[in-house]
Amino acid sequence: MGTHLILVGLLSICSLSFGQDCNQQLQENVDFQGNDITSLFSPDAEHCQQLCTQHPSCNFFTFVRPDGTNDERHFFCFIKTAPNGQPSVQTPLQGVTSGFSLKSCSQDQEPCLSKVYQNVDFTGADYRALFTADYEECQRACTQDPACQFFTLLNEDFTAKGSRYRYKCHLKFSWPVSRIPVVEKKAGVTSGFSQITQISQQSVCQGKLFPNTDIPGNNNEVIPAVSAEHCQALCSAHSVCSYFSFESDKFNCNLKNNNEDMVTRGKNGVTSGLPARFCQLDNAWVKVAHDNVDVPGSDIRFELMDDADTCQRTCTQDPYCQFYTYVNENFDDPIYRRRCYLKRTITMPAPPKVSKVANVVSGFQLRNCNSKTTV
Repeated sequence: MGTHLILVGLLSICSLSFGQDCNQQLQENVDFQGNDITSLFSPDAEHCQQLCTQHPSCNFFTFVRPDGTNDERHFFCFIKTAPNGQPSVQTPLQGVTSGFSLKSCSQDQEPCLSKVYQNVDFTGADYRALFTADYEECQRACTQDPACQFFTLLNEDFTAKGSRYRYKCHLKFSWPVSRIPVVEKKAGVTSGFSQITQISQQSVCQGKLFPNTDIPGNNNEVIPAVSAEHCQALCSAHSVCSYFSFESDKFNCNLKNNNEDMVTRGKNGVTSGLPARFCQLDNAWVKVAHDNVDVPGSDIRFELMDDADTCQRTCTQDPYCQFYTYVNENFDDPIYRRRCYLKRTITMPAPPKVSKVANVVSGFQLRNCNSKTTV
């Protein structure tokens, strides 16, 4: 798991009190109508509740169960918010379950997702497949593979695509680290990361970087990053990233997938490099504050502070905060000056799609369960 510890300072999921009572109750056949921010796929209400807890601004949610008849959007998790943290409308509706964020509750930093789901397919996000005797073996394979976050097994009765696919175990990837959705140049702001660290059993290593060097082609994904070292950490966390190129003027982190060869060429303003696979990257890059760099969105809240150092310490002391932006005294608009924006994104396993499919079994890795009792 060393490859996924590189951004451990950005992964923490913990309680954050917004002055509201902890409400863990799930309300079956009750719809919290309206107030939607977004919708995500989820296999059940408990997983949906964890998604709401990790979403920076979610206060409550409604999950459409697979037995729902009034709404065909089965397995949809509707993320919702309101200024007072409470749903404005609650109506009876068969086939849905609603509840509240657990941000104000004392809970595990990383949820143990031990349930398995019969006749449920986690569609997409495959990066590897193998044959296993049963779903327990498939889940063990997922748990032992640091890149795997969830799985789907086609069991012995699967016939939808022919018998040759029976017993096939699909290992699937979702980002286990926080990703900054946007990075922009902006005068008068400073951005950076939480500096929460965790002792690792793996040795610390220095990553290999190639300054003023591009590795053209073979892009698997392009995502924002604030530095080449940040890009390297993202590449190291990805299941199929062979190497990367970071464009400093655009803040583009180009993750590349090609295990056959690596062709480099000189290019100013581009830094390329290799991921770390079996060690923990030196996290010195996390401690760097980036002047005149904004990371808009993903706000938990903001507080007024005197300087960027105080903002960084506040983010670090709040286990729920992953990264921050501080608006300096010289910012153009005086309304926003001295604001420290604390930010986070979802890092728990989240399938891109969930659907009913006969004779398949899906579930999650159990690395976060450790000594916890599994179902």
